[in-house]
Amino acid sequence: MHRLFLLALSLTAFALAQEPRTIPLWEGPLWEGRAPGALGDQDDDRPTLTFYAANGNQPNRTAIIIAPGGAYGHLAMNHEGRQVANWFNAMGIQGFVLKYRLGPRYHHPIELGDAQRALRLVRARAAEFQVDPQRLGMMGFSAGGHLTATAATHFDDGNPAAADPVDRAGSRPDFVILAYPVISFQPGITHVGSVKNLLGDQPSSQLIEDLSNELHVTARTPPAFLFHTSTDATVPVANSLRFYEALQRAGVPAELHVFEVGPHGVGLALQDASLGQWPQLLREWLRQRGLLAK
Repeated sequence: MHRLFLLALSLTAFALAQEPRTIPLWEGPLWEGRAPGALGDQDDDRPTLTFYAANGNQPNRTAIIIAPGGAYGHLAMNHEGRQVANWFNAMGIQGFVLKYRLGPRYHHPIELGDAQRALRLVRARAAEFQVDPQRLGMMGFSAGGHLTATAATHFDDGNPAAADPVDRAGSRPDFVILAYPVISFQPGITHVGSVKNLLGDQPSSQLIEDLSNELHVTARTPPAFLFHTSTDATVPVANSLRFYEALQRAGVPAELHVFEVGPHGVGLALQDASLGQWPQLLREWLRQRGLLAK
């Protein structure tokens, strides 16, 4: 599989340099063979990454792993996945859309394990993907934002003694982007459906606390960009506010934009003149952090 992957990259390099690309360059499993904890061999049992490559043939690009939302029960793979990857591609950023396993079939820590494996895999194969392993971020929408925030607060530096070279890479994202995210599992501000799908009907208080990510921010939590709307009736804006406040207390660089009006689940908000400003605000944040090609 490794040689076939390299062949696919070489055969498409010229085409990538000549014209915009809206279809994936590569799609593959996070693990060779059965994923850890898999309950079967169907599509829903196989977490994958889909690689959307920016134009050109340049090394050391910024890369972003994108986790679509869907309350941990389904995935909005188009407007919170492919479209977003293509938008990043236009800025010279490599995009990877993560298909992670879902509840109620799968519960924590399977979903976090899929996200951590995706970060390790891209970092371990950075040269093949033409990625800078120190400029690898993660973005999540809604429940995908919870998964991203969990990855940002629950990570390790890899196991240098691991037999699998992918497991030697660290799972900490270098930056995170959170779009109308579920952050907390605390009653009153969480999204109940996401909690139920991820943890089941009667999760322990310890699990609720462990996956309320605002409680686990430290100085090592990566820099973050967040956006939300005040009128989000699905995931209260308090989720983003609490995470931003925790980042501030820990001294982690962060930027938060709260729009006065707007629904949940807007993606890039291409049809909304007001909300449609958030991608440009994100672009400026990326530029200021030195994550865009000069």
